[in-house]
Amino acid sequence: MSINKFIGCWPVAPTPFHLNGEIDRDGMKRVLDCMVDQNVDGICILANYSEQFLLSDKEREMLTRLCIEHIAGRVPVITTVSHFSTDVAFSRAKLVKELGGEMIMMMAPYHGALMRGTPDQTFEQFSKVGEVGVTIMVQDAPLSGVDLSVPLLVKMAKEIEMVKCFKIECAQAASKLRVLIREGGDFIEGPFDGEEGITLFADLEAGATGNMSSAMIPDLIRPVILDFLDGKNKESEEKYDHILPLINYENRQCGFRATKVIMKEGGVINSDFCRHPIPSLEENSRKGLIRLAKKYNPIALHWGK
Repeated sequence: MSINKFIGCWPVAPTPFHLNGEIDRDGMKRVLDCMVDQNVDGICILANYSEQFLLSDKEREMLTRLCIEHIAGRVPVITTVSHFSTDVAFSRAKLVKELGGEMIMMMAPYHGALMRGTPDQTFEQFSKVGEVGVTIMVQDAPLSGVDLSVPLLVKMAKEIEMVKCFKIECAQAASKLRVLIREGGDFIEGPFDGEEGITLFADLEAGATGNMSSAMIPDLIRPVILDFLDGKNKESEEKYDHILPLINYENRQCGFRATKVIMKEGGVINSDFCRHPIPSLEENSRKGLIRLAKKYNPIALHWGK
């Protein structure tokens, strides 16, 4: 087993809404409690799979406080603070530090399709936010449209003290992880897989020690990771192959709406409503997801019943 403290499954918490579009605060607490019962190693909040792009600044601050206070140290909390503005990202990180949050996650600065931070600007933003003194996970996500090269990531790891973890979810993630770990050495303390685990086994073979999936089936994903890190590669691969159809259905047919559908079905939340302009999951896809999930009986599918 790796001695790295950044191991296991650290899924993203969805943000539940009432049917009128208001944030369901009690539902948010139930989501967090369910995730703790899924035996996760950490919880990420306010990420893209949390629909952070549909939240106001006031709502983000409220959710940051609510989640960190409600988790109350049961597991580490990673708070996403990404913003094109370095000052805004810095302020968000300061709030996390004040509330006792253990980690923040950031994408490279971008705004729309054409405003993207250069490598120097990206380094400068992470360096400034690092001054807050909270561990940083770099999110290398296609959504930003920014190419984070391995030399840039290694430079960040070596020269910015708080940059320790890297969630790699670009194309050919395993290849990038392999080179990143080789070039960065001990500075790469937390190499992570993303994208719901659709490339998890290849990324584990490349040296990933952790995964950031959705909150739909972390109880099924975590054993894959821990078995692999324990040297039980055959058992790990068999478990991964077993759940891969459900991971694939989530990734290719549903996206972030999948977790809320399953949590509603399992009584964790009362509504799987998504704010406009996000449409509800198409009905046949919804039925297909629930039907497939019932074959695996994940915790989220029965937690509230």
